[in-house]
Amino acid sequence: MLESVLIANRGEIACRIIRTARRLGLRTIAVHSDADAEAPFVAMADEAYRIGPAPAAESYLRIDAILEAAQRSHAASIHPGYGFLSERAEFAEACAAAGIVFVGPPASAIRAMGLKDAAKALVEKAGVPVVPGYHGERQQPDFLRQKAYEIGYPVLIKAVAGGGGKGMRRVDKQTDFDAALESAQREASSAFGDPRVLVEKYVLSPRHVEVQVFADTHGNVVHLFERDCSLQRRHQKVIEEAPAPGITAEVREAMGRAAVEAARAVGYAGAGTVEFIADGREGLKADRFYFMEMNTRLQVEHPVTEEITGLDLVELQFRVAAGERLPFAQEDLAINGHAVEARLYAEDPEKGFLPSTGRLWALRLPEGDGVRIDTGVEEGGTVTPFYDPMIAKVIAHGATRDEALDRLSQALASTLVAGPKTNARFLRALADAEGFRAGAFDTGFIDRNLEELGAVVRTADPAAIAAAALALVDREAARVADAAVARGEALASPWWADDGFQLVGRRATGLPLAVDGERLDVLLSFEDGAARIGIPDRPLAEGEHDVTLVEAGEAMIAVADGRQVQVALHDPFAVDLDHLGDASGIVKSPMHGKVVMVAVAAGDRVEKGQRVAVVEAMKMEHALVAPVAGTVAEVAAEAGQQVGEGARIVLIEADA
Repeated sequence: MLESVLIANRGEIACRIIRTARRLGLRTIAVHSDADAEAPFVAMADEAYRIGPAPAAESYLRIDAILEAAQRSHAASIHPGYGFLSERAEFAEACAAAGIVFVGPPASAIRAMGLKDAAKALVEKAGVPVVPGYHGERQQPDFLRQKAYEIGYPVLIKAVAGGGGKGMRRVDKQTDFDAALESAQREASSAFGDPRVLVEKYVLSPRHVEVQVFADTHGNVVHLFERDCSLQRRHQKVIEEAPAPGITAEVREAMGRAAVEAARAVGYAGAGTVEFIADGREGLKADRFYFMEMNTRLQVEHPVTEEITGLDLVELQFRVAAGERLPFAQEDLAINGHAVEARLYAEDPEKGFLPSTGRLWALRLPEGDGVRIDTGVEEGGTVTPFYDPMIAKVIAHGATRDEALDRLSQALASTLVAGPKTNARFLRALADAEGFRAGAFDTGFIDRNLEELGAVVRTADPAAIAAAALALVDREAARVADAAVARGEALASPWWADDGFQLVGRRATGLPLAVDGERLDVLLSFEDGAARIGIPDRPLAEGEHDVTLVEAGEAMIAVADGRQVQVALHDPFAVDLDHLGDASGIVKSPMHGKVVMVAVAAGDRVEKGQRVAVVEAMKMEHALVAPVAGTVAEVAAEAGQQVGEGARIVLIEADA
């Protein structure tokens, strides 16, 4: 076994690797950016080394800085986790040149599978079916547009490098092709340093099924069964499960054999995943699945495979890297029950799943039979705009699929996050969704059911607002009382407004609040000495959910049924100048991020809905569009600039 390991990653996966490494007796070494100096994975490791500023390009993507830390710490091996440098052949080669064991496949396998076009050609020669499309070298927009026309819409534009849904766009008609191509190439260049794309047929009613493979350096290759990752949004996986619902022994055997042959074709070693797209219109069929790509690393969703096989995939990675043989053959492996994983993200489903950042004022993750939590954050920490917005992976295992989903739903119901908005309520609705439970789903399921899943704009829960407001009133009353005591004044005064004293009738007064940053005037009244909150046009409904209150500095966060609202007493001196006069033409950044493109200049004429800028946050691009037709009066940001949430990007003078 290896003596030590440096984890060239961060967050949840770094914590995950450290736990297994410690159990195996390895000395653990963390590397971190400035933003992660106080992160849990840094504290967990035996040693830790700073490698640069917060942006990944200046820290976690710097091969030289990571190798320097490895040499300073005398690391015997480097585990890349997933993302960042995990699929960079030059990183594996640099480790080998430095005499450090790379806990992953050989550089030749990474390079062979790293470019989707070359990988498709390679596995096709090995007899693995591939999706029809153009996988060649030519990248001229006119040529690619013509190929898309020949393939037939809808088509999928995909970056030839990397994965994780970056640089991927579905195009339904030719008039949208150029804008989609430009966006995919820009995102691919930013994420992988390679703007090249391929174009292939978009499979209707697609199921995304992937097979976990493992190989050692002695020629043994097996598969650890399949995972279904069809519940996606923007090509990002949301819920994953193993085994795949509705799969037959025949299809499993065919997919597993194809995945093993793909791994053999590149001389693979270690953990890898072969991803297939299947035509799900008539269920999973042995002759209707196609190779998409091979991820030459550990997958985010590997815990569901661990749960149904009883194996520790990270331990297997270490053992293979140390030159050991796989301790089992294909016939030794069996499936035990069903497992499902939900990715708990810092994002707001009610605002188009925009990333959400900020301090985690409260974080309570579930426990219980059949429930596993993989996380890399803790209460009091901060979700920054620099990295993936995952808070935790919630994994549930059961004897049956229904039992696993029931446990997942219950676990999500008991999850509490206060601070950044999260998708906890959305995930629970998804786990309980009738179509998903019945197995009638594909990769378009979420987009077709956004309203039913609660991923639409909704007003804040009035019971949550009222509970938070009353807590703020009580806190202010306590402050007034404490101040009076400090001054030596009497506590019982008939002139204090907070005690509800009045000779006749009901005392009531207006109370201005800031609810999620927007002003809301409510009515504060007292009846029988008790304070009450009334919200105009928002009566409290019967059977309201329980509300959990969390103090967040001067504000109060109220969490009810997985949704949260931040309430503070309105500060009349905090004036947002953008709200003075007609602000209908202001385009603001909806989150913290980096401006990657500005498409207009002062004096330009724009139409309502026209794209004016693109902001990138947490590895995803978000297009900003003109809210009105008019003339650009001001461009307040430039490409490459970091901006905060609510920062003004463009000002448009609306047509009269």
